[in-house]
Amino acid sequence: MADEIVRVVVVGAGMAGVQTAVSLRQQGYEGSLVLLGAEPHPPYDRPPLSKDVLLGRAEHSRFEIDFEELGIELALGRRALSLDADARTVKTDGGDLSYDRLVLATGAAPVSLPGQPESAFLLRTQDDALALREALRPGTRVVVVGAGWIGAEAATVARRLGCDVTVVEAASSPLAGALPAELGERTRPWYAQAGAELLTASAVSGIDEHAVRLTNGRELAADAVVVGIGARPDNAWLAGSGIPLDDRGAVAADARLRAGRADVHAVGDCASFPSARYGRRLAVHHWDNAVQGARVVAANVLGGEVVYDPVPYFWSEQFGHMVQVAGVIDASAEQVARGGDAVLWVRGDRLEAVLTVDRPRDLAQGRKLIDSGARVDVAKAADPTVALKAAIA
Repeated sequence: MADEIVRVVVVGAGMAGVQTAVSLRQQGYEGSLVLLGAEPHPPYDRPPLSKDVLLGRAEHSRFEIDFEELGIELALGRRALSLDADARTVKTDGGDLSYDRLVLATGAAPVSLPGQPESAFLLRTQDDALALREALRPGTRVVVVGAGWIGAEAATVARRLGCDVTVVEAASSPLAGALPAELGERTRPWYAQAGAELLTASAVSGIDEHAVRLTNGRELAADAVVVGIGARPDNAWLAGSGIPLDDRGAVAADARLRAGRADVHAVGDCASFPSARYGRRLAVHHWDNAVQGARVVAANVLGGEVVYDPVPYFWSEQFGHMVQVAGVIDASAEQVARGGDAVLWVRGDRLEAVLTVDRPRDLAQGRKLIDSGARVDVAKAADPTVALKAAIA
């Protein structure tokens, strides 16, 4: 198959798209390779935006990759408008791009509040981070809408920069949807300790130029409003293309990350895939998924039959703590406490997921146990004085 490929087009210049392009070269592809990106900036990594870039420790998070040397053509500042899969053509606002193989890596777009004013900040792109950084001055009254991963990280940075911070969350606990409520509640004291006010079970009814209004009638003074309430796959441009989408709008890729056709693959935040390990379709909006998935896509574009079934991994730095999750948390699995800073999810004698706070060794060892499918002795695994890798039954 590889010798039939004259041109590969990768749509999306984030981590998933960049790593796919680089992996194609590393795996021996020598044909034409185009990386299409909607933003005009050189491709960059997103996680540092809510950390080093926002704190002013870095001006950008550009990938240190010599695209020219690798023979990767950058088509930046060009947005994909539609796909004619039968004609193997991507229509963009800068002209059509034909391909022999296509990789969809468009990522996800942040969710906005209904009626959200343009003055409210999102935190997804480099421009978003730089604009918000200008607003975060000592004494600035900042209201963060959403106590999820992004909201918590934005609040962390704002407090470090001396802002007066209030975080508003519609759910009854922080990190709702990502963690069980009782575990999300463990992060609540972090806000108070950092000097940030956290308001849960508090929905926003409107945002004015200098205030955020809540449905309970309270009004919060705000010089800057940051909205971090999630993201959705950025796939609207695929309407009518015949590429299958799941019920959340992600490209419904198969186990080899093919997108309904042998000549189209999908990777990263824009896609979901079936997991035999977890017995369900997964949509994983995290950096590690973009990196791992890209290598598999590159191999399969070049004729491979590699099945993608990773152990999802994610981390978040908030209020001086490192929160890490490996695996898929399922409420139907047995939840096992491992001391006060780690929680395991076990089904039978198999580890399915692990959550740690400031315990990277437990996370790394737990992730390996999940990946290997090894049987574990639950009593040993629950004992924080026993290395998790020593809990194999």
